[in-house]
Amino acid sequence: MNSPTSPAPMNFQLIVKAFAPGWPAAVMGTGAFALATLHFSHQWPMLAGLAWALHWFNLMLFALISVPWLLRWLMAWPAVAATFKHPVAANFYPTYGIALLVLAGELRAFGGHDSAALVAWWLGVALLFSLTLTVLIAIFEGEHVTLDHITPGIFMPPVGLVVIPVAGAPLLAAQPEALRDLALTINGIGLGAGIFMYMALLALAFHRFYVHKRLPPTMAPTFWINLAPLGVIVVSVLNLVAAVPFAGDKSAYLMAAFLIWGFGAFWLLLAMLFTWSVRKIAPVPFSLIWWAFTFPLGAFTLGSQRLSEATGLTTPLAFGWLAWALLAAIWTLTLIKTIGGVASGKLLQPHP
Repeated sequence: MNSPTSPAPMNFQLIVKAFAPGWPAAVMGTGAFALATLHFSHQWPMLAGLAWALHWFNLMLFALISVPWLLRWLMAWPAVAATFKHPVAANFYPTYGIALLVLAGELRAFGGHDSAALVAWWLGVALLFSLTLTVLIAIFEGEHVTLDHITPGIFMPPVGLVVIPVAGAPLLAAQPEALRDLALTINGIGLGAGIFMYMALLALAFHRFYVHKRLPPTMAPTFWINLAPLGVIVVSVLNLVAAVPFAGDKSAYLMAAFLIWGFGAFWLLLAMLFTWSVRKIAPVPFSLIWWAFTFPLGAFTLGSQRLSEATGLTTPLAFGWLAWALLAAIWTLTLIKTIGGVASGKLLQPHP
């Protein structure tokens, strides 16, 4: 007989049914880690091997996660539909589309596989828009979201939208000529919609932080998600400005990117202090939410690298190294705990 605390016996069908929509966040975090490490390998060639290992590992991780994630739509549609009505978990459905966009950036950076990157990018764009719109309609039509449910996890849909130009802008030159105008427009829609959605949701998150009870320890890692749009917007703005002929004088864009990055640097320090303050009250229990540490740190590292490239400033690069060091430590710990959680079955159990 199973003890009350031991996981129930699992089979593949139950795993598929219980498979959390946020699993692709592991691909997002690993991909950002790989891309940031590849960039730093230009300064420290010894990191090149690690970058390539992360890249190949991430391709395998995406393939592994895709099987239960996609089968869940066929084998457990009622569970999928129910999750879209969950006030917190629904925000993580777009992570699959974001993972494809991150892979598009990887495929371009590691070996210059532009054709494969274009396929991943178009698939990612289609899924991201579809999933984001579905999540938003489910939220707007319902009355199930309360202030208790407002966490930085609500940033995931706009994060996906601002990720579109990270690979999409550099890939414009590789687009078929007939699709280039459409692809450029999609980049603009994604970045514009993502920025303004993020600003609105940031105000909502601050409202919760100021006037409502603190985040529970299990949700503390989501506090770091705010680094994701701040880092990604810097990369996307600079990439898009570099790719379009009508941008004109670049100085205003560089100043805007610098200010956005500055908020990111401030938030990095705030997130470290916030997490430390939570740890003094109670431990932060491990769950899949720990992957919320990784992509934001990777995104801020990439934003710091891109800003340093564009401006010649060295201080952003120093912040980038700090974020990368934190990412390397947290990614390793999270991966080890994830493997242990999968092996024990705890991460494959349905959540109440």
